[in-house]
Amino acid sequence: MKSLQHIFSNIRYFAPAWVFTSINILIGTWILYLPHVKMKFDITDAEIGMALFFTACGLVVSIPFVPAINKKIGIGRCTQVGILLLAISFNLPLLVPNYYMLCGSLLLTGIFSGFTSTSMNALVSVIEKEDRFNFMSAAHGFFSLGGFIGAGLGSFLIIQFTNPSHHMLLMSFIIIVSNFFLSKKYCEMKETEQGTSKEDTNIFKHIKPVFGLCIIAFIILFNEGAVEHWSNLYLFDIVKVTESQAGFGFVIFSLTMTLGRFLGDGISEKIGSVKSIGIGCVIAIIAYILILFSDFYISVLGFGVLGLGTSVIIPELYRLASKSKEMNTSVAISVVSGIGFLGFLVGPVLLGLISSWSNLVMSYVFLLALLVLALGLVIFRLSRKYSSN
Repeated sequence: MKSLQHIFSNIRYFAPAWVFTSINILIGTWILYLPHVKMKFDITDAEIGMALFFTACGLVVSIPFVPAINKKIGIGRCTQVGILLLAISFNLPLLVPNYYMLCGSLLLTGIFSGFTSTSMNALVSVIEKEDRFNFMSAAHGFFSLGGFIGAGLGSFLIIQFTNPSHHMLLMSFIIIVSNFFLSKKYCEMKETEQGTSKEDTNIFKHIKPVFGLCIIAFIILFNEGAVEHWSNLYLFDIVKVTESQAGFGFVIFSLTMTLGRFLGDGISEKIGSVKSIGIGCVIAIIAYILILFSDFYISVLGFGVLGLGTSVIIPELYRLASKSKEMNTSVAISVVSGIGFLGFLVGPVLLGLISSWSNLVMSYVFLLALLVLALGLVIFRLSRKYSSN
């Protein structure tokens, strides 16, 4: 908890951590209205998945260019501009009049999501390197906290607003104003002298050294994205809860993930990154077994256990990437976070398609299978390559 105390007491660390919080406040608010969007356009789960696929497309478009833009105008300025544009773009899906414009608005949102996510992770990695202070796990804890705030507060505010766009606009306004002032603490930050060279900004040249980390990051963020977008529909359609209860799964998931990430830096110091990732995968596998009971209390408990299990995995993957001897820290973080965030956006799409072909239960069985694969990669690849971590 030392890193958490240090973040709250030092604006240099709190300012970028608030960007993490802000992104998930926006996402947490948006996902509350997925049932509304489904009814508004009278579309199926597969069509929702296809619309979300455009978010993933936007991410794919943005990622290859982010390291080069970071180098040109600075990681601080990119983070500042990215979160402001993202806050604006999240309003569009609730304002558009038809399904085709919904897809277009999500494409734009995906572009800004990928740009902001990659920039902010690179920013934290550079600050860690400059100050020799680890707060990557805690920063991701703030991301989870944002989901708890967005979904938790949103579950209350959703009753107060008759128009969903007014709710989204209020949250966006808060995000824009707060980040505009806080970003002054980091907006001038650029790559250090030992940063990437011009040719290093092509991320596709640097996947091989961190390939195992990329696959696990893709799987874990695939799961996180799926839970954020489909946990409420799972509880609503499969467990048969009321609309007001449907958000409980994501709320408890975000709460336990926040707690796990705030404790993650201390756990990592004691048992190492690889063991932290492996134990997290085992806990997450148990969590899906609980979720698949399809009982309200057991399933909600399962979402809570899932948040705890997956909480430390992504920060630890980024920490291992930053120690790569084959490439610069900033580029390694960009590669792993970029491909991982692709999973975050692709997850909801594939779950929608699986649900359309079968049902949401099979979608969650698929998520369980992916976690088993991730555990296998930890045992047979990471434990060998990063045995001292």
